[in-house]
Amino acid sequence: MVEYQALTLDTIFHALGDATRRQMLRELAGGERTVGQLAEPFAISLAAASKHIKALESAGLIRREVRGRTHLCRLEPGPLANAHEWLSFYEKFWTSRLDILEQLLRAEGAGEATKSPRPEGEKQ
Repeated sequence: MVEYQALTLDTIFHALGDATRRQMLRELAGGERTVGQLAEPFAISLAAASKHIKALESAGLIRREVRGRTHLCRLEPGPLANAHEWLSFYEKFWTSRLDILEQLLRAEGAGEATKSPRPEGEKQ
């Protein structure tokens, strides 16, 4: 089970590791798009767009449906939840670390505020 989930996450993060594919997912969040519509903003060939779409399909992030000669793509958000769950551990980790840093900085700032300022030229 752990190995399966690791392979799934590897595939998801590989797919998300490319800016073109991330933008395609963003477009699909607005609704179905054809392969041509997904390729258009990038000025890439349909073959190149198809390769990106296959990577997204392999990760389970999109579903492609063929209607006649038209290939329609739709976002499948489920695998993004798996990636988010994995990343949330690190969000909690960094949040707790930053909370500790904030406390230290506030304590240091409070300590500086309680010290009386020395007149210019006076030695410490």
